[in-house]
Order: sequence, then C-alpha cells, then structure tokens
Amino acid sequence: MKISYNWLKQFVNLDWDAQKTGELLTDLGLEIEGITNFTSVPGGMKGVIVGHVLECEPHPNADRLQLTKVDLGNGQTVQIVCGAPNVAKGQKVPVATVGTTLYDEKGIPWEIKKGKIRGEESMGMICAEDELGLGKSHDGIMILDQALEPGTPCASIFEVENDIVFEIGLTPNRADAMSHWGVARDLRAGLLRQDISLELITPSTSNFHTDSRSLKIDVEVKDTERAPRYCGVTLSGLKVEASPAWLQNRLKAIGVSPINNIVDATNYVLHELGQPLHAFDAVKITKNKVEVKTLPAGTKFITLDGVERELHEEDLMICDAEKPMCIAGVFGGEHSGVTQSTTSIFLESAYFNPVSVRKTAKRHGLNTDASFRFERGIDPKICDYALRRAAILIQEVAGGEITSEVIDIYQNKIEDHQVFLNFENTTKLIGQEIPKETIKDILSSLEIKINNVTESGLGMTIPAYRNDVTREADVIEEILRVYGYNNIHFTEKLNASIAANLKVEDHLVQNKIGGLLTSLGFHEMLANSLTNPSYVALAENLKSEHNIMMLNPLSKELSAMRQSMLFGALEALSYNQNRKMPNVKLFEFGKTYHNFTGGREEHKHMSLLVSGNSVADSWASVQKTTTFFYLKGIVISILERLGISETVEKQSKNPVLTEGIALSKDKKILVEFGVLKKQVLKAFDVEAETLYADFNWDAILAEISSATFHVAPISKFPKVKRDFALLLDEGVSFSALQEAAFATEKQLLKDVNLFDVYIGKNLPEGKKSYALSFTLLDERKTLTDKQIDKIMKKLQNRFETDFGAQLR
Repeated sequence: MKISYNWLKQFVNLDWDAQKTGELLTDLGLEIEGITNFTSVPGGMKGVIVGHVLECEPHPNADRLQLTKVDLGNGQTVQIVCGAPNVAKGQKVPVATVGTTLYDEKGIPWEIKKGKIRGEESMGMICAEDELGLGKSHDGIMILDQALEPGTPCASIFEVENDIVFEIGLTPNRADAMSHWGVARDLRAGLLRQDISLELITPSTSNFHTDSRSLKIDVEVKDTERAPRYCGVTLSGLKVEASPAWLQNRLKAIGVSPINNIVDATNYVLHELGQPLHAFDAVKITKNKVEVKTLPAGTKFITLDGVERELHEEDLMICDAEKPMCIAGVFGGEHSGVTQSTTSIFLESAYFNPVSVRKTAKRHGLNTDASFRFERGIDPKICDYALRRAAILIQEVAGGEITSEVIDIYQNKIEDHQVFLNFENTTKLIGQEIPKETIKDILSSLEIKINNVTESGLGMTIPAYRNDVTREADVIEEILRVYGYNNIHFTEKLNASIAANLKVEDHLVQNKIGGLLTSLGFHEMLANSLTNPSYVALAENLKSEHNIMMLNPLSKELSAMRQSMLFGALEALSYNQNRKMPNVKLFEFGKTYHNFTGGREEHKHMSLLVSGNSVADSWASVQKTTTFFYLKGIVISILERLGISETVEKQSKNPVLTEGIALSKDKKILVEFGVLKKQVLKAFDVEAETLYADFNWDAILAEISSATFHVAPISKFPKVKRDFALLLDEGVSFSALQEAAFATEKQLLKDVNLFDVYIGKNLPEGKKSYALSFTLLDERKTLTDKQIDKIMKKLQNRFETDFGAQLR
C-alpha cells in the first residue's frame, strides 16, 4: 500500500524527515518496505529555465527550421535551432539547457546535448508542453508570461510538486490502516509516546447542504445481511472533465491513474478515508430506483472491463428497477458508470459484508481497491461522513449541486466491542510491567474508550473499525506496539529447559529417507493439500462423503482436503510430461484428510511416483524403462534404511493399482506399490506406464519406534551360494517357494533370491522357469560339500513334492 507523505501531513502537521517518520511507522507495526520520491513532472524540470528569444531567422539549410538567439539570463546568450511553427522574436519560452534530462511519453529519459542541426550549432531546446511533461499538446512551443525574467527556473513557475511515498507492507489484520487517515491515526499515537502532541486534522463536512430535492433516487436494500448499511445522495449540473492538477498529483503519487474529476474524487476519498464509493450515472438508473439484492445464478453481467460474467446466486448486486448495474463492493458495470456526457450522478457509500465481498471477488477473479478494503472490513460508522466529504469534493472539482437528502439505510447496526483488560495478564504477556497511566494514555490515543477502571483492570469499548481487536490479548498487542517493542528490557538471566528426547523424530527420519531418494535421482515435491473433490471417483476405496470441504474455497478445483497423495503427484507428472520431461521420479511427505463417521482424521504418508526411464539419457548407459522390480528395489531399500525387515508380502487390494504388492508387519500395512491403472492415468492425460508407492508413514514411525535392534558380529566363516533352475506351473509364486525353502532348512539357509524368470517357447504350455539362488551359512564352521548337497537335496524334494517342480 502506498502512502503520500504530503497527503499524510494534511492529517498530522509533522515536520519530520521521511526516514524518521518511516522508522516510527515501522515500530508501530506499519512496516515501511521502501521510500521513493515522486515529482508531478518527470525529472522535476531540473535544468529547464525561462529564455528570451532575441532573434529568430529562417535556417539557411532547412525550410521548416528556425535559427534563434536566446537570452538565458546572467548575460548568457545561446543559439538554438527550433522547428516549432509558432516561435518568434520577443517571446519568453521554456528552454531545456545542455545536460538537461527530459522524458518521453513512455517515461524513457533522454539528454539534451550540444550538437549541429543541418550544419548550424544548437545549444539546447525550446520546449512544447508535452516535452516537459505538462500536457499532451505538441502543436508548438509554450509561450510564457512576458513579465518573467530570463534564467528563472521553470519548476517555480509551474509549481512542480515533489512528494515522498511510503510503501507499507500492510498485514491483513490492519484493516484500520488502509487509508491516509488510518495511518495518520497510528502516527499520532506514536508521536504522543514521544511527547509530541499534534492534532489529528480531519476533512470538514460542515459545508454540506442540500441545494434542492429535484432528483430523488429510491433505495431498497433487500439483503441487509450482505449490505448492513447503504447510503446515497444525488448531484446534478456536473461537468465531467479532467481533474485539477493537485488532485491528479495526489493520485499519481500513490500509483492511481486519473480518469476524470468525478471518478478521481471518489478514488481520492477512498485513499483518504478508506471508504470505497461508487458513482452511477443517474440518467441510466431506470425508474429512479436502486435495489440492493442477489440475482439468480447464471445471470449475465458485463463489467467495466468489457468482460461478460456469469453471476452466482450469492453475488450481491446493485440494480435499478430492471437490470444489474454493479457487483457490490467489487466492480462497476459497463453501462452505468460516469462518462463525458454525464451531468447527474447517484453517489453510493456502503458497508458490505467482508466475507460476501471476498467470495464474490475470488469467484470472478477480481481484485480492486474497493474489494481490497471491503473484504478486510472497513469502518461502518463513516459511510455517511465519507459520502458527504465526497459530495463536497465533487462540487469543488465538477460544479453542480446536491439534489437530494442523504439516504442512510442502517437496519443491522454493527456495534463496538466490549473488552476487559487485566493488568496482571498484561504484565505476564508483555514480560514487563507498564505503568497503568501509560496504558490508559496509549488506549486513549488509539480511540479506545475506557469505561471503568478498577485495581485489577480496565473495561473498554473498542471502535468497530478495529475488527482485529476483539480479545484481551489483542488489546495487549496494541499496547505493546505503541509502547514500543524496543522499550521492553531483556533479562541477563538465560532460562532453558531440557526437552524429552524422543526415540524417533519424524523430521530426522524424513531427512534420512529424503537423502536416500535424492541420491537415487528422485526429486522432492510439495503438492497443495487442497484438491479437486471429484478425484475421489477415480478410486473405489475413496468416498465423496469422506471429503472435508472448504467453506470459502478459492475455486472448485481447490475446494476439498485431499484423501490421497496420488492425485497431486499425477498433476505434477502431467505438468512435466507436457513440457518434454518424460523421465520423472518424485517423492513427497504429507498428510491426507478424512471425514469419517467417527470424526475427522489426518494420516501421514510418503508417496513415490516413477515414470519413463530409470536413468538419465547418456552415451555411457543403455536406456531402461522403469519397471515394477525397479520400484520394488527402491521400496525395499527404504525399508532396509529404516531397519525394517522380515515383512510379509501380499497382493495389494488398492483399486488404483493394476499390479501391486502390499508389505506389512505385525498385520499393519507399511507400503503398497505397483503399476497404476490406465483409466486413472487417462484422467490426467498421462499415457506412459507409471508406478506408484504409498507408504503409511504413521505405521512406519510406530514400527521403528518400537523396534529392537540386535548387533551381531560378521561371521568369520564363508557363505555358500547354490542355484536351482526349476520348471513350475505358472500359478506358483516366488513367495510360496521362499516360504517352503525356509520351512525346510531353518538353521543354515539365510537367503533365497529369484534372479531369472522365463516364459515362452521351448517350455510346455502353462509352465514357467524360475532361477533361484540360495545362500547358506554356518556361524560355527565352514560348510562341507556333503552338508551342502544334503540341504539342496532336501529343498529339491520339497519343491517336487509341494509344487510339482522339475529341475532343468
């Protein structure tokens, strides 16, 4: 938010330099993010002076140029080549001397240099008004008053205004400071703490009076909940034209482009007092009636920017007897605003419900100065005052007269807040005792009324415009920021407590696994916890009734808390693959949210998503498409890194997986992984095969928290490996073979591994070939061939008996 220092001084007559004022505002909580200079004329006309044309003759080498001799004062006479048709001897003219910087219409600077034009020396430039930034005319040079002395700086003649602009990083809770008046209130409170007592000067409305009652507009507020207060008045006999320079300069200083005197006056009051206003062309109001109401969903409405918008049934509208004219508190309509032909207006000043305005603005993707203020909460008590202030200002800049009484519909009055402040709680929260008289002085300077004083505390009335101060803690914060955080003393004693050391700290475990995954080429992602509620239809295990819906969603696509980590990962995959990034390996830590019958629940997860090639393109490696077994290896690596072993492998029942495995321990599923179904991928326009793993992070943390680790020495005796190539029925699984092997040899068999699978020609129909390796180890001695052969024979017999296996 931009605040003009010159404008601010109209409220608080302060002679401090800008830097010092900015420091005080920052201490008060209105952080100054930057201080810039503003001048009403680019460059401030530095180097532009009054010149007296002594001679003016045709250029010897050009028909349309004139050769002039110009007196610049102090006995200095220079020759200037001029192309203006109206230059003549004896004129007083503005001259940009050599070295002066001027600015073109786009604000690009250019320097006046000594040079030759068609062979004749030129030592400056006689300027037109557009070249000086004083207007748009380029018909000829400016002719100045003959009484001016040569050498007089033009900046003093045209009253160039120089200003300083504060850029305030306004926090959302400080709705009271969204204007120059609001900032001035805070500044005055801060100055009082420094024993500087200045009057807060507010614009007077004593000159407001109704000139006639010739233009009455009837107002009916049909939705008093969304429009608690609505004021209006009519003005007639107006002349729409450009605003006076002082008004334009005020708006330009804070980055607002002047439009015309009527609109500029409403914008001026908005930034002056923080009250948005809207001016309707009274002639365009059908049957002289204004209705404040909602319209049926789907109603078409064209806004000021020429865009046709489809209204929602909760959008509050300002209508006449036949049609909508304005989206209340957000944006005006194309056919009801002020134009050059406007002679009479209906001026609106209202308080609209902040939640209603915010929803409407977000729904239509609009962010205006008015909605910025309405959705944060303006002062409901100044609607009438701001209306009168604006009416007087419009009369000042556009003439005319006030042609109706002020309409003020205020059925649902917004009351001030009542709060009790306990002195003991204040000391505890601040950490230092502040004198009671000082507290009372600070509260009074913030326009907080003290109703009663006791030994224990204060009873107060908080003005309605301070909608962020509703609790005792809020009042204490107000006291502290005005008293000054820098004035709170710190004790030299350092107190510290030793926190209980958890056996497993989640963030450390996440860092450990994140480091492992990044070393394997994965990238960490962070998806939005808000998602599209329709995604649950893609998975049979997710139910729409379990969605936790947002009360005020930014959009329909972000209106529900996610029930699965999958869909955010698929959005990221689709985004990358659509931008020629086919090889994607992502992981994410996060939560899912569920509205179950027994209550709402949050579950921690870690997800992996892999698509494309497993390694980056390189001349040194062969491209390999990511496979199910690649992902399985990653999953096993993660579990091993966490110290989790001896998991039970079963087929996954997750409906989004076409081929999947679930690994569990103690009957708790730790992770499910596999190949995603094509219909799920199709919903995100993904064609490539994609693999996904979903870790139940809560279960994993519980497992590693309760796990007991045993350290065993490395065996000094060698391991022995033997292989079997088995011909099996296609229905036999590796897990069944593995389980049977360990049941057959419980002591010396340490590991069973499947290293080759073959199905194809040269094998009987319905058969497959498995190549298994077996690792044997005796911790007490070296195994002999006789022992090894005996064990392998036992395994062979078991496989032949239980599975009908044949050695190949």
